[in-house]
Amino acid sequence: MHKIIYKIAPQELWTEAERKGTFIGAPVDLADGFIHFSTAAQVKETARRHFAGQDNLLIVAIAADQLGPALKYEPSRGGDLFPHLYGPLSMEAVVWAKPLPLGPDGHVFPDLEA
Repeated sequence: MHKIIYKIAPQELWTEAERKGTFIGAPVDLADGFIHFSTAAQVKETARRHFAGQDNLLIVAIAADQLGPALKYEPSRGGDLFPHLYGPLSMEAVVWAKPLPLGPDGHVFPDLEA
């Protein structure tokens, strides 16, 4: 479906995951039973809704085709299909992680690819 999907994560949590070699999720992911991701078209709205005013965040690009059958696209906001990973995220699937700083009008995103 999408080649690259995105995760917004607190820098401290992501640094710990990199050290361990896998990301098991943020508290909301653990509570829901899967890791929430967004497509390039969805991630800015995700930041606005769920991370407004938060600093020390990273945006992480993930190669969706490396996640296998544990990645499922499921309806969420307004019926839009969001990528959900049912299992841990291996660092091998990570394309890059970049800072997601706050600007005067919300978070400032790097260039994203679909």
